[in-house]
Amino acid sequence: MDLKIKGKRALITGATGGIGRETCRFLADEGVNLFLSDLDEDTLKEVAGDFGADHAAADVSTREGCDGLAKAVGTDIDIWVHGTGVTGGKGDPLLMAERDWSDALNIDFMSAVRLARHICPAMIDRGWGRVVFVTSENVAQPYPDETVYNAAKSALLSFAKSVAMQHSGSGMLVNCVAPAFIETPMTDGMMEKRAEEMGCSRDEAISSFLREKRPYLVLGRRGRAEEVAPVIAMLCSDHASFVTGANWRVDGGAVGSINL
Repeated sequence: MDLKIKGKRALITGATGGIGRETCRFLADEGVNLFLSDLDEDTLKEVAGDFGADHAAADVSTREGCDGLAKAVGTDIDIWVHGTGVTGGKGDPLLMAERDWSDALNIDFMSAVRLARHICPAMIDRGWGRVVFVTSENVAQPYPDETVYNAAKSALLSFAKSVAMQHSGSGMLVNCVAPAFIETPMTDGMMEKRAEEMGCSRDEAISSFLREKRPYLVLGRRGRAEEVAPVIAMLCSDHASFVTGANWRVDGGAVGSINL
């Protein structure tokens, strides 16, 4: 399908992660010019080379890092996919350290707020723009041992909805995509740690995690990044011209509620 975005310029943050890379692939195939950012310079260069993309490494957990990226990318951005995120510290919600809270909020939430102040006004002025924030199943179904992640991603969703309500009449449309338990380096790390703690293989750790922690994930497996990226790409397109302020779940049924 022609998404009608050939020649548009897109910023992808968190570009070297599993979902980020696949999103780059989908948008590049549609003729979009990419500007990629992530934390690790070497990996970023490799990914940018695959797509002939401009790039700038940045630590967007800080205001200085966001300001540096904003300067590097400029304001000529039609599409922005914000995939930056970490699950952060895990444990009893009442025992999480101040650092756990600040890290999750700065990386998962404030990075979006700071970059939006730079990127979105130009989209509004031009009368066309697409912003997609990657949230999580956790905004609809929080898990107690992931409370800092729950809160940070929920804040991101609320921010996205507020910006959409305020500015969608300008032609800049703002949406979220909420994946669940996708095969990425982040969930690989989670499952490797679980396997080590349980003294079992990673496959056994994944099976027990699905059984014990994700009982509603009826497809019974981790999702794949290439199953999330098409949803992101569609929301970046002209075909999604009547979609704004939404949180599209790609979760294999993991969320037990009807919708959010």
